[in-house]
This record gives sequence, structure tokens and C-alpha cells, in this order.
Amino acid sequence: MTTLGHVRESRPEDDGLLAGHFHSMWRDNGVATERIRADWESRALAFIRDARRELKFRAFVAESDGGEVIGSASCQLFAGLYPDILDSAERRYGYIWGVYVERDQRRQGVARGLTEAATAYLKSIGCTHALLHASPSGRPVYAGLGFEPTNEMRLSLLE
Repeated sequence: MTTLGHVRESRPEDDGLLAGHFHSMWRDNGVATERIRADWESRALAFIRDARRELKFRAFVAESDGGEVIGSASCQLFAGLYPDILDSAERRYGYIWGVYVERDQRRQGVARGLTEAATAYLKSIGCTHALLHASPSGRPVYAGLGFEPTNEMRLSLLE
């Protein structure tokens, strides 16, 4: 087991790592490999490229004392799911996604450090709220940082 060295802003050459962590996050949340698109990596890289250009995307990586990347988190302006009719003073949301920590590095404050870096960045660009979707194992981390459950509801249409 290594120890957390520091959290740094990612660089474009880290994008493949971010995409890989995003894939691993879904696998760790029980999504079967066959339910993930074969071109997942190129899709993730294109999304990151576009979000960097259009949505003030930033990502952060956590490194061990030895310089090994042990986790990552991405964030950006939230583009919305419906027409944006509210003033930006009311609704300039940031979205945090792809928070992932290598399995053997969990429960050491890595996700917390990554999420704190992402929320600080979102605040610095004028976001009024930070949103994320938490896995069951991530909920305590985010609750400890002050995130509160919202009124989002979900209905499975799969049989």
C-alpha cells in the first residue's frame, strides 16, 4: 500500500488514464463488460476534448508518494438536461464525474482530496452548486464534504 503524495491538475497526456478510470468506475459499479460500448475509450476521449473546449472541463489526479497515479476526478460546467431559463446567479451548476480510486488505495482520503480539488475549481469559475451522482460506496465521502441528497428520482424501465 502506498501513501497519497498530492493531487494535481491533469494534463492532456493524462486523458487516456482518465478514460480508463471512467471505464473502471462503471465496472466497479457492476456494469458488465458486454454492456459497455466497444469504442468506450474513443468516446470518452472525444467527450473530454469537447468538454475542455466548451464546458471549462478540468480533471485532477492523485499521485502516491512515488509518483504513481492512484485516482482521478473530472469536473465541468453542467450543460443541463432541459432548457436553461434561469439566471446564472441562480443556476450555474458544475458537475463532478468519474471520481475513481484504485482499489488498493481506497479509504485513505484520496477521493476526498480529488473531490475537494474539483469543488474548489468549480467555485473558482463561478458555479453556484456542485452536482454529482454517487455510488453507494461514495455516498459517505460526499456526505462528509457537505453534499446533500437531491430530489432526483429514477425508475428502471428494464425488465
